[in-house]
Amino acid sequence: MTASALDRAAASIAAAPSLAMACHVAPDGDALGSMLALHLLARREGKASVASWPEPFDVADHYTFLPGLDQVTKPSEFPSAPDLMLTFDCGSAARLAELAEPARAAGMLIVVDHHASNEGFGDIDLVDPDAAASAVVVRRLIDRLGWTLTWDAALCLYTGLVCDTGRFQYQNTTPEVFALAQELSSFDLPIASITRQLFEQHRLAYLRLAGRALERSEYHPERRLVLAWVTADEMEAAGVDVDETEGLIDLVRRTAEADVSAVLKETSEGVRVSLRAVSDVDVGAIATSFGGGGHRAAAGFSSQRPLDEVRALLRAAVPVVADVAGGDPAG
Repeated sequence: MTASALDRAAASIAAAPSLAMACHVAPDGDALGSMLALHLLARREGKASVASWPEPFDVADHYTFLPGLDQVTKPSEFPSAPDLMLTFDCGSAARLAELAEPARAAGMLIVVDHHASNEGFGDIDLVDPDAAASAVVVRRLIDRLGWTLTWDAALCLYTGLVCDTGRFQYQNTTPEVFALAQELSSFDLPIASITRQLFEQHRLAYLRLAGRALERSEYHPERRLVLAWVTADEMEAAGVDVDETEGLIDLVRRTAEADVSAVLKETSEGVRVSLRAVSDVDVGAIATSFGGGGHRAAAGFSSQRPLDEVRALLRAAVPVVADVAGGDPAG
């Protein structure tokens, strides 16, 4: 992403009579936070703006505190041919589902993202693979626009930043990340309560479901891969929504013996797969081979194949390590 691209994007936004914003299906903290921050500021500046994401049009309980959720538009009411459309945290048009058609019909499309696997599908691509989160790119764009940051927008951007850096624990936690966190936290954000709702607060039903998934998880020492899964029937029986299982990968990735961690979640729309790596294995490339995307250390994809088949294909896709240390920790 160049300074010129930022300048062109800012000029286009300033000149556009209205804005339409969208993030990817099943949006996470960075997707929602990045989009809502710019949406709220645009409206504050007197710019007509709508914001949405594909069906199912709901958010996980972790994100219900985000300002601006009461100012979003159902995808069925999204403009069919926007003057200017922006997408957030979305590596491909396919991740927009039914909102991909408005993106193609838009007078101008600006893509705001930080995934190395981004397909570059915009008229202006604000894509920086070195940025820790799409929220980082949005903050740069806000600066170029000359818009003043507000408490609500700061809270949204902080959510994106803290989610995609894993509470400042991942390798993408750079000096720029800490500088932005310092700026955002200066708005006197309720950091303790944000952290609890985002990462530490779970219903007992989910914890029990997570326990069952961990108990039967597979470890493949030749690939240093740990793999866990939950079925649609299990989630229904537990009364747990798939969005509530978003943090399961963070439990699985703590496995000391594994370099690569995977969680598969069976839904009525297919199998959602989350991948993490703590080695040189590029899980972003693995996800891309299945039609998904992401980063070297964190990625994901969805599949219409049966759960057991996805498990087998995923196992085969993770490379065998040259020097296998130890065996199955389960015995």
